Amino acid sequence: MAGDQSSDLSGGLSSGRSAGRPADRPAAQPGASSGAGGVALPSEPAGNRPSEPSGARPGDPSAGESGSRDAGTPACSPAGSSAGWAGHRSVAAPAPHSNQRPEHHSAPRDPSPAGAGSRAGSQSAPSGRGLSWGEARVVAGREGRVGRGRTEWVGLDRALGYVLAEPLVALTDLPSFDTSAMDGWAVAGPGPWSIRADDGILAGHAARDPLPDGDAVRIATGARIPAEATAVVRSEHAHADEAKGLLYAQRPVSQGQDIRPRGQECRSGEHLLPVATVVTPAVLGLAAAAGYDELPVRPRPRVDVLVLGDELLTEGLPHDGLIRDALGPMIGPWVRALGAQVSAPRRLGDDAEALWQALTDSEADLIITTGGTAAGPVDHVHRVLARIGAELLVDGVAVRPGHPMLLARLSPGGPCLVGLPGNPLAAVSGLLTLAGPLLAGLAGRTPDEHYRVAVRDDVHGHPHDTRLVPVVHRAAGEPGTAGGQEHVVPLHYNGPAMLRGIAAADALAVVEPGGVRSGTEVEILDLPWASAVPWTEGCFT
Repeated sequence: MAGDQSSDLSGGLSSGRSAGRPADRPAAQPGASSGAGGVALPSEPAGNRPSEPSGARPGDPSAGESGSRDAGTPACSPAGSSAGWAGHRSVAAPAPHSNQRPEHHSAPRDPSPAGAGSRAGSQSAPSGRGLSWGEARVVAGREGRVGRGRTEWVGLDRALGYVLAEPLVALTDLPSFDTSAMDGWAVAGPGPWSIRADDGILAGHAARDPLPDGDAVRIATGARIPAEATAVVRSEHAHADEAKGLLYAQRPVSQGQDIRPRGQECRSGEHLLPVATVVTPAVLGLAAAAGYDELPVRPRPRVDVLVLGDELLTEGLPHDGLIRDALGPMIGPWVRALGAQVSAPRRLGDDAEALWQALTDSEADLIITTGGTAAGPVDHVHRVLARIGAELLVDGVAVRPGHPMLLARLSPGGPCLVGLPGNPLAAVSGLLTLAGPLLAGLAGRTPDEHYRVAVRDDVHGHPHDTRLVPVVHRAAGEPGTAGGQEHVVPLHYNGPAMLRGIAAADALAVVEPGGVRSGTEVEILDLPWASAVPWTEGCFT
C-alpha cells in the first residue's frame, strides 16, 4: 500500500494535490540552486536509506547504477576525450561486419553546452558525469524545436490533444447577430407594451420584421433579436395581462438589457488563441463557435519503443535469472500521455544487428530504447549508433537515478533517439529529463513553467549529481500539512530499480547536489497524469 511510503500518507494520495499553482509562486530555473544554502547533508550510504530519518527502508537513493548491466559509470574515458567531459568524442571504426562508414556533417550545429554534439563512440559509455541535468533538458528541448514546422489540418472530432500550429482567428463575429440572453419578451421602447399575437421568436429562425415601438413579442434564449427592439424582459420579471393584451415589467428595464450584442465576445479576424495552445475540449467548442470545421495543428510526434535485453519476460513470474519487463508496458502509455503517437513496443533482446535494423528502418520522429546504454558486453547502443554515424547530443547526465541516459540524432534532419537506462526508475528519470522536453519541442508545445514547493523532511543528496525523488503533494490546509502550507512529501522505495515509489507519486522533486533541509523549496516536475495538460483522451488513449 502507498500508505507506508512516508510517515504522512494516511490522508490518501489523490486528495493531496492542490487545484492550482499560485500565480505569484517564484519560477525555478533549470539547474538552479535548490535553496539549500550550501547545506552539506551527509551523502547517502551504499546501503538503503529511507526519505525520513527513522526506520530503515528499501531503496538506495544515491548509490551508483554500475551494478546494473543497463546502468553504469565506466571505469575509463574513451580515447581522445578531454578531461571533465568537455571535449568531443572520437569515432572508432565501424563494427567489422558493417560496410557503412559513419557520416560526417558539413554544417555546424547550434552551440550546445559542453559535452553535447559529439559523434558516437563505438566502444564506450559516458565519461565523467555528463551534462548537468538542467543543461541536458535545454539540449533536448532545443533539438525538438529544430525539427518542428509541419502543419496539418485535422477535423474537430480528431483534434483533441493536438497543438495549434497557427493562431486561432475568429472566422465570424461572436455572436454573429444580436441574440437574446434569456427566455422572455423582446420589447421596443418604454412599457407597458402591446403583446403581439403570434408564436414568438425561437432560436434558429431567420430575422423577423422590425418590432414597432411599444410592442412586445415572446423570445427564446439564443433567438435573434428583431430590429428596433431595445431590451429583453425576463419571463419571471414580466406580467402579461391577457385581457388587456398588455405586458408590464415588474422591475426597471434598461436599454440593451439581456441582449447579447453582435461581436460581444469577438470580431471576425480577432486572434482568439495563440500558436502552441493545446487543444482541449473547451478549445474545440470555441473553434466550432468561431466557424472552424478543421484546425491547423502540429502533427503528433511518432515514437517507436525498442525494448532491449535477453533477460526479460513478457508474462508470468520471474524464474531462472529471468525478470519481468516493466518498461515495455510503461513507456508507451507514458509517452502517449506526453502527446505522442506511439507504436507497440518491439522486444529485440541483446541483438546488435536487430537493433541496427530497427533504427535504420524506423520512420518515427523519436526512437526510445530501454537498456544497453552502459559499457557492458551486451550493451550495444553506443556501438550501433557509431555504426550508423549518429551524432551524440547528450551522452550521460549528472543525475541520479538515470546517469547513463543519452540523446542522439541518427542523421541530419533525421529522427532522434533517446536511450534510457534499463533500471525502471532510472528510465523514468530519462523520460522526464530528455524525452519530455524533446517531445514538447517536436509537438510545438510551450515548455511548462517551473515552480517550487517546500519539501517536508530532509532529503539526502548525491555529492555531485542532481537527484530526482518521487514525492506526493499535500495541499494547504489538508490534515497533516506543516503550518497549513502546501508542501511535498518524499516517498520511500526510490532506488534506481524500483517503481513502488513513483507509482504512488504525483511528481518528482529536483534535489540539487548536497541535499536539502526540511522546508526548503525545490523544483517540481509534475507527472503527465497529475494534470490535464497536455489534454489527451483519458491521458492514455
